[in-house]
Amino acid sequence: MTIIAAYNIKGGVGKTSTAVNLAYLVAEQGHNTLLWDLDPQGASTYYFRIKPKIKGGSRELIAGERELDGLIKGTDFDNLDLLPADFSFRNLDLVLDARKKPTRRLQKLLKPLSQEYDYIFLDCPPNISLLSEAVFEAADVLLSPIIPTTLSIRTLQQLKKFIKDNKLKNLTLMPFFSMADRRKKMHRDIMEHLAEKYPELLTTVIPYASDIERMGLERMPVHGFVRKSRSTEAYRALWREIESLLDG
Repeated sequence: MTIIAAYNIKGGVGKTSTAVNLAYLVAEQGHNTLLWDLDPQGASTYYFRIKPKIKGGSRELIAGERELDGLIKGTDFDNLDLLPADFSFRNLDLVLDARKKPTRRLQKLLKPLSQEYDYIFLDCPPNISLLSEAVFEAADVLLSPIIPTTLSIRTLQQLKKFIKDNKLKNLTLMPFFSMADRRKKMHRDIMEHLAEKYPELLTTVIPYASDIERMGLERMPVHGFVRKSRSTEAYRALWREIESLLDG
């Protein structure tokens, strides 16, 4: 089982669209896939037309009083399940803080699912918090979408420093450009210059595209309502690149 977290300190950079579309593509390949919506806003849950509600809320979930198995919902797509968000997830930091070894709680909760799923995607809320640290401990890959702006680059630097300072050697950071608009000179300049400075940057770029924004109207992954477009091809290329790095 491989756990991939879509994460960035900054919000509004395309974390949810990344998690939803990649989870769809992986499931389409025939892999048993789970998407866990950890963001109390519940955008991933909304896209799959599932009610954002966890019985018992975050407190019972983190305490281990409810098995994750019983909370998982099927989606309209083969091989793809969803663990929905809950508004109580806004207090996950406080709930985790009340537990022993809080940064290892997610890892412990997910472990029993290793026989059932090939891939688990975590759609994470922004900010560095106790929940983020628990995500870093549980995940194999930190997939970090970055808009080509100076503020987004600053958050990448902060994230790299946090990973280094906390010696998270088992966590592979895979940043990539998201919502890139090549009509903007600043986007073009940043993408050109940062590839040299950050060799870990993936080469695939997810464009700013109206069909990605339509996911909110269609309430499904972009591949569910667009047969072929710049964005569908970009997500397929992104997954191929990630898959090759995982295999390598």
